[in-house]
Amino acid sequence: MGAAPDYQRLVTEVLGIKGAPAELARRLVAQALVVGDRHESWRRVGQRICAQAPRTPGVYVFRDQEGRALYVGKALNLRRRLAAHFADRRWLALKPALARINRVEWQEVGSEIEALLREAALIHALNPVVNVQTGTPTLRRRLIPRKIVRDVLIVAPSADPDAAELLAARTDGGWMIQRAPRSGPLPGSLGQSVWEFFHGPPGEASSRDGSFAPLIFSWLAGRGRESTRLDPHDAESSADLCLRLETLLRDRQLFAERLALK
Repeated sequence: MGAAPDYQRLVTEVLGIKGAPAELARRLVAQALVVGDRHESWRRVGQRICAQAPRTPGVYVFRDQEGRALYVGKALNLRRRLAAHFADRRWLALKPALARINRVEWQEVGSEIEALLREAALIHALNPVVNVQTGTPTLRRRLIPRKIVRDVLIVAPSADPDAAELLAARTDGGWMIQRAPRSGPLPGSLGQSVWEFFHGPPGEASSRDGSFAPLIFSWLAGRGRESTRLDPHDAESSADLCLRLETLLRDRQLFAERLALK
């Protein structure tokens, strides 16, 4: 092609992109070369990660060598999902940013709703470059029956078999997750924290982690219809709320939910 590469011809013949301006064509070729050079490194990273990942439900974060978040996802089986990400057939269609994966962090979860919330919170906090940013969910965007939209405390399974996850949602969008032991007395500080969440100033807990209560209400209106829940305003005090929760948590037949992540 002579001393100076014809980048526009290259992107047309190799990448199938027609009519790209000269500077864009040059960047596309450079990017393709960098991604191509990373194939073997990407494959080795995938082998290492998949060997370490558990076969349990969870949420995960892809990071590059500098620790930047590239992608956040959830899975019913972390090892199987990660193996799919690193399958050889995925390389040709891989988004360039994902060629820089250096490590993966994951957190095991015990229920579908916990996975949905933790994934949304991580995307909100980390702003990963590959995830499609859709903004914070709102009640207007979701067809949720009005009777569902009320302050609620859900008792959900935990990744720890000796615990449960308390998922709290307020009508102003605030939400919270707290882990509670399933045996022995409930810590007074935990009961107080849940009590204050519902009885404190409105909006106080909504800004830091995003207003994701609409995800909870939407789930309750659909796949979470049979979930165990409490009306936090039925309790007369934090001590009364603790007592109600302890009664539920001691029931070994409490959870019948099947974990199904989509």
